[in-house]
Amino acid sequence: MGTTALQSTTIKIAQSIKDRVKRLADARHRTPHRVMQDAIREYVEREEKREAFRQDGIRAWNEYQAMGLHVTHESADAWLAKLGEGQDVEPPACHV
Repeated sequence: MGTTALQSTTIKIAQSIKDRVKRLADARHRTPHRVMQDAIREYVEREEKREAFRQDGIRAWNEYQAMGLHVTHESADAWLAKLGEGQDVEPPACHV
């Protein structure tokens, strides 16, 4: 793993949030700084995944609009029911 240069930044937060961070840090035997670093890292990772999911949805919608290929709810539901029963079945074919 490579070394990452750390840089300082400043944010303004309400005193009530600062107090809550301090209580969590004390309970977990961590510094408030570490709690805030972890919180920011986890937030960024979650939001990156959420954005990737959103972009996948946009790409799928654009592809559907361009190609018109789809699977009906009934076909998908029947396929999922078979999978739920333990059957190893191929997914339904897309159609226009």
